Amino acid sequence: MLVEKFLKHYIRHGYLIIVDPDGKNHVIEGVEKGPEVTVRIHNWKTFWKIAFNPGLAVGEAYMDGTLTVDGDIYSLMEIYARGLIKGKKLTNLEKVIRYFRKRLMNLNTPLESRRNVAHHYDLGNDFYRLFLDQDMQYSCAYFEYDSDDLETAQLHKKQHIASKLRLQPGNSVLDIGCGWGGLALYCAQLENLKIKGITLSARQLNLAQERLQKLGLQNRVQFELKDYRHINDQFDRIMSVGMFEHVGVMHYDKFFEKSRDLLKDDGVMLLHTIGHMDEPGNNAAWLTKYIFPGGYTPSLSEVTAAIERQNLFITDIEIWRLHYAKTLHHWRERFHNQWDTVKSMYDERFCRMWDFYLAGCEASFEFGTSVVFQIQITKKRDAVPQTRDYINQWKKENTIVPIIA
Repeated sequence: MLVEKFLKHYIRHGYLIIVDPDGKNHVIEGVEKGPEVTVRIHNWKTFWKIAFNPGLAVGEAYMDGTLTVDGDIYSLMEIYARGLIKGKKLTNLEKVIRYFRKRLMNLNTPLESRRNVAHHYDLGNDFYRLFLDQDMQYSCAYFEYDSDDLETAQLHKKQHIASKLRLQPGNSVLDIGCGWGGLALYCAQLENLKIKGITLSARQLNLAQERLQKLGLQNRVQFELKDYRHINDQFDRIMSVGMFEHVGVMHYDKFFEKSRDLLKDDGVMLLHTIGHMDEPGNNAAWLTKYIFPGGYTPSLSEVTAAIERQNLFITDIEIWRLHYAKTLHHWRERFHNQWDTVKSMYDERFCRMWDFYLAGCEASFEFGTSVVFQIQITKKRDAVPQTRDYINQWKKENTIVPIIA
């Protein structure tokens, strides 16, 4: 069968059984051992949609219930993610098409950026509370020990970022994409800082301001609904966590040009972003349509080249390989425990959409090429110490148990 022949080029791991609408089994066996997964396609319209456009149609069919999986969808995602690593190389024509496609999909003007952010982050603070940690950190946690729970690992993440920034009393700090304010509020409890946090999500801003009032840190922290392109002050420190994925590849030069202008001469910037250890590509069609419109996950070469073009120094790069897989596993476990609550807030289709999203991302970080980049950036080569010993030393000297509002 044509579908079987096509899939055999990509499925190298595991044992996949596709049950077509007539009840016939189509078996694709990988050359390596892996999960055994049975996928059932319930009508021929869905079957042919998947055959012609699997990148979009598989997720849509799972959302609609016209494709079901015996057991957990994660096993199917594992087979897919493992197969991508050993997939065929792109032709030159495919590379050209991919190059222009991702630019057309990432025309993130300030207005479009706000719409894209609202699509995902304005779903409601009550929704995100259901599966995030207490501090509502919606980015990769840092598991120093396998035994760390999600709350501990998210605290470690904040400590790690603060240590690389070498925060000092009196520093002015810009938090680009501050989310619900957790990182800024943590840093403000460490030192007497002046922090400006900016977001494009109205609901995130409202909660961040509520938390700020409860902690009584208004003299140290200010949150605003503002695009980074509209900031004109200069700062000793800049941090950006989980925001760069929404910048859009067309705007990388502008982002780092603006960051350079906003950073004082002896300042330090820490960029924390999802990336992938592969050549530049495109985001998955389903993910772009339903989860992150305007989003793009860069290769390391795309990010570093944009930084270099602005005559900035890259003073440290750290690659987090499996931390996000563990983070997503915690989120998805908590999401499943709250399935009925989420269903009452939205519907079953929404639950299946988020299940597909979380499972797919977890598998990509566990078995695919997805990673997290932490890139330290300065304007002067000697703005940070020459060795990395200062990171652990800073942590020892600045250990606190933060109050979480």
